[in-house]
Amino acid sequence: MLVKIKSVANIGLETLPIEVEVDVASQGFPGFNIVGLASKAVEEARERVKTAIVNSGLDFPGKKITVNLAPADIPKDGAAYDLPIAIGILAASEQIPFMTMNDNRMTMNAIYYGELSLDGSLRATKGVLLVGIFAQKEHVSQIYVPIESANEASVIEDIQVFPVRNLKELVDHLHQIESITPIKHLEVSELVEEVEFETDIFEVAGQELAKRALTIAAAGGHNLLMWGPPGTGKTMLAKTMPSILPPLSPAEALEVTRIYSVAGLLSTGQSLIRRRPYRNPHHGVSPAGIIGGGSNPTPGEVSLAHLGVLFLDEMPEFPRSVLESLRQPMEDGEVSIVRASAHVSYPASFTLLAAVNPCPCGYLGHPRKECKCTDKQIRKYRSRISGPILDRIDLHVHVPVIEVEKLSTQHVSTSPTSKEIRSQVIAARKIQIDRFAETHLPAGRQVYTNSQMGNKLVKKYCQLSPETEGLLRLAIEKFDLSARAYFRLIKISRTIADLASEINILPSHMAEAIQYRQVS
Repeated sequence: MLVKIKSVANIGLETLPIEVEVDVASQGFPGFNIVGLASKAVEEARERVKTAIVNSGLDFPGKKITVNLAPADIPKDGAAYDLPIAIGILAASEQIPFMTMNDNRMTMNAIYYGELSLDGSLRATKGVLLVGIFAQKEHVSQIYVPIESANEASVIEDIQVFPVRNLKELVDHLHQIESITPIKHLEVSELVEEVEFETDIFEVAGQELAKRALTIAAAGGHNLLMWGPPGTGKTMLAKTMPSILPPLSPAEALEVTRIYSVAGLLSTGQSLIRRRPYRNPHHGVSPAGIIGGGSNPTPGEVSLAHLGVLFLDEMPEFPRSVLESLRQPMEDGEVSIVRASAHVSYPASFTLLAAVNPCPCGYLGHPRKECKCTDKQIRKYRSRISGPILDRIDLHVHVPVIEVEKLSTQHVSTSPTSKEIRSQVIAARKIQIDRFAETHLPAGRQVYTNSQMGNKLVKKYCQLSPETEGLLRLAIEKFDLSARAYFRLIKISRTIADLASEINILPSHMAEAIQYRQVS
């Protein structure tokens, strides 16, 4: 008997329909074969499925079993095909009712997806959110997924998500012996919440210019480089960045959660990423760890930081190959990974924060400590960050040594708190969201911040007065800045104007933007 079960393949963030065809034949030698461009992990499903069926108290047919994963030209990887294969075998051997679309349970209009344990229970399986999104798009009414991952799909409307604990439970459900209750739909807007942060920007002594640069970076999604001697607060400033970022909107939360779902980084029972990502990789990370990779390419740090922050502490200590691999995502807001068997793209619109010392010992220009580095050592150290990478960083700010008086517990700081700055950032972001409400990038992605504007959008939304334009041209000529820097200065000044709730970009906004492009 031949049956066909619906499932899916997640290739990057793209979900493709897979039809699991199972034939249990009375003629021929007993065997169990899986065809359809299956990887080693899929081929191993033969042992998992057979043992799971037997340990669930069901009969594994001693006949010739052929499983075809169609279409055969799409690579199949992972253990998520265990469940549809098992259901197909049980249906083909008439151990469960094989219903049509006209029957109550509409088994034919359901997607099965999940990895089986040897005892018949279902393990948490990555990518369930993408399965739910696909089912909604294709008008598939039901999905059967592992109970530990089912909450991922609970945020998707118009589908029934059945959390399956084990194979026996699912068989009883299909026999209408004991039904599995679909999980309750959860509204994304109710899940996104205000989060308290441990580090408040108010706690950082002094460094008012750096705090202002952080505010601009948070408001417009601009990249920021902080340079200065060790111990001046660069790392601490970076750690305060999440406390001044606005909360994720429902659309942004879903966009980020898709990436974490396909990467398998959602914890058991988690439905949504509720705060903006903050990624702080060690400088020993590989290019594949930053960009993503593998035979079935998975997201790297740049994608895991999407709509959030990627912090590179001691940036020159990162391998040159890692830093150079940041060029494309910093420019395009996405990363493309090409393999022989797959070509996938992941969004990577992140805010880069970087901290660097002025020299290898860190004390070049220090008011009290002597730098012992030679000119050659300093040049070599600075050359680790190439000109094109520096050119893609919008804001460059010096973080100087702090005066002792400001470190005193008796010193009264007049700096704003994270809560106060965050309210300014939220107001500026609201202006940008309204501005770009009907604007999308070529790949269909929504524009959320000024930093995501292309040159065409800059010309549309950033009209400059003659005086402001003249100031910009003077800066470009004096500091010998690139054409890329020209447009980035306009975007920064647009963000500064938004923070001031100004419709027009004034010369004062452009002057402030220019001061952040003077690299030491």
